[in-house]
Amino acid sequence: MRRLVPALAFALLTAAPVFAAGCGNTASGFDAWKGEFAKEARAAGVGDRGVNALMSARYSTKTINADRNQKGVKYSFDRFVKIRLGSLDSFANGARKRINQNKAFYDSLEKRFGVPAGIIVSIHGMETGYGRSMGTEPVINSILTVAYDCRRPQLFRPHAIAALKMVDRGMLSPTQKGAFHGELGHTQFLPGNAMRYGVDANGDGRVDFYNQSDALASTANFLRQKGWKKGQPYGPGTHNFRVLNEWNAATVYQQAIAAAAERIHR
Repeated sequence: MRRLVPALAFALLTAAPVFAAGCGNTASGFDAWKGEFAKEARAAGVGDRGVNALMSARYSTKTINADRNQKGVKYSFDRFVKIRLGSLDSFANGARKRINQNKAFYDSLEKRFGVPAGIIVSIHGMETGYGRSMGTEPVINSILTVAYDCRRPQLFRPHAIAALKMVDRGMLSPTQKGAFHGELGHTQFLPGNAMRYGVDANGDGRVDFYNQSDALASTANFLRQKGWKKGQPYGPGTHNFRVLNEWNAATVYQQAIAAAAERIHR
């Protein structure tokens, strides 16, 4: 989930602190910056566990390399589907099996949030291959690295604060791995969105995005909060298709989600 547009909305619309810590484009200033940022984190309500995670974080060269080499989604629809799904038919067949194995759960999501199973399973499959590939870099390292980097610090610093608060609350281990920009869990939430839209679906008293039930319920909640309308179509040109833009700003990605879900529900 490359939700940099919703992330920006989070940064601008929530009561985030005014960030005074500087920035840097190399690892050389990272340790000094952590000390500056720790003061701001404390002021924003981050506790000891979160601050300890901050001070133990390491600059992620892998994250910077990935950030510098982003090419965006420039594929045609057919090429994108082939790369991400194989084919619509094969993906839909596998997705239907997943839904049928736990139909009561997906029915409960649609009843509660109004989002059909096909949309949720399509997102889950496209984001992480149903949880098989949730990332290889520690979330705290990644999100703090892009928060420190001079390219887009104001975009990522609210998410860095949120990640540290997640550590405080036991929602995230300081060493838990995710994607290169701090996206985490089964459907790759950025930390600020995880804090805002997280749902405890399995009733264990905590929101864990590495638990499939919590992650998928949170995904459905995200879409509902962004305006998803139950029972309405979701193909191109519809209201619900526009809601998919909140999940990922790439049109071809939105098209693939909608097309896969439509094929699943045939």
